[in-house]
Amino acid sequence: MAFLLQITKNKSEMTENELAEIIIEISFQIHRKWGPGMLESVYEALLVYHLRANGFFVEQQKRIPFEEDGIRLTTGFRADIIVEGKLVVELKSVEQMAPVHSKVLLTYLRLTNIKLGLLINFGGALLKDGIKRVVNGL
Repeated sequence: MAFLLQITKNKSEMTENELAEIIIEISFQIHRKWGPGMLESVYEALLVYHLRANGFFVEQQKRIPFEEDGIRLTTGFRADIIVEGKLVVELKSVEQMAPVHSKVLLTYLRLTNIKLGLLINFGGALLKDGIKRVVNGL
């Protein structure tokens, strides 16, 4: 059964911070129910399912192209989740995040011109210790 939230605002009009609050709340519910120890792809599927059940437009495993010397490259970058075209979510299921994880998310934000990203690590005992906001001019 989906974790349904009381959302009264039009989803396309929500700010990045409002979206982040909802994503974090759903992530807490997923972690509370399932805990750490599953594959990243499972947490991704669960988060996408619950976001869509709440009526959000979600892109999953979205390719992020970039250009070098006028050549458009479409390989190499792939965002786990983009919500409402406004927020990038990168998921991990590791014991401890590395600094490079935040740097990769910042690269995705810059390439997409999205202002806010969430890095969420489901691998720790406490989810609150595994959530990091990354901003791009917000």
